[in-house]
Amino acid sequence: MTTKPLIGVNGEYRAGRKDTAALSWYNSGYYDSVTAARPGMTPGGLPILIPPLADDEGLKEFLSILDGVLLCGCSFDLDPVRLGMQKHPATRPMPNRREDFDRRLCKMAVHMRMPVLAIGAGMQTLNVACGGTLLQHIPEEVPQSLLHRDPVEATLRHVLEIVPGTKVDDIYGPGEIRVNSQHHMACDQVASLFRVSATAPDGVIEAYESMDDDWFCLGVQWHPENETASALDTQIFETFLSACSKSTPATIPMFKKAA
Repeated sequence: MTTKPLIGVNGEYRAGRKDTAALSWYNSGYYDSVTAARPGMTPGGLPILIPPLADDEGLKEFLSILDGVLLCGCSFDLDPVRLGMQKHPATRPMPNRREDFDRRLCKMAVHMRMPVLAIGAGMQTLNVACGGTLLQHIPEEVPQSLLHRDPVEATLRHVLEIVPGTKVDDIYGPGEIRVNSQHHMACDQVASLFRVSATAPDGVIEAYESMDDDWFCLGVQWHPENETASALDTQIFETFLSACSKSTPATIPMFKKAA
């Protein structure tokens, strides 16, 4: 039996086309970060890739064997029409199957109080699934906004303003923190389950965390798995894996974690 925490990782999805089959793929930065993290010098986690299952019972059974869930970012956006907004020209909605699955995954993981780390679009999806709202296009909705996405420069970074006493504060510690930035959507109002733990200087929410100190749930808008991340960003995965190692295995009626 492995002593490493089992971490579920969702992925990208593309529907079938006239001359190609439907397919899923996974950004290697996410699962590499899970295996590379060494919380307290203990072995890293074991990533388990989660396909976009259509059946709720199958998803429940899948989650019942995991110790935590990593909600990954996406190269596309949440569909603004589903959020009651008119689609902005800069928005590229993700495939329905991906968004539908990610929403279900978020709701089940929250219901089971599993440790969750949500990154980028994963952070936005989790917030929406729990009752929060989004800004569709920062440059037009935030007065005097910073540049949060550069279509040319992939190493765009900005300062992070961390709320004292939060998990993000514990992870990064004192001093100026800069993070990479690749988004034009952002969280507007966070769901009642969460509290804001970091913002950009223009007020855009960059991180939130669980209001319940006994449940590890952290959402970050930047990308600690990316090659443009700083050395400090690895501590996010270490803290997440530490929480997964200490958590009680999630169970649902009729499904139990294998002995």
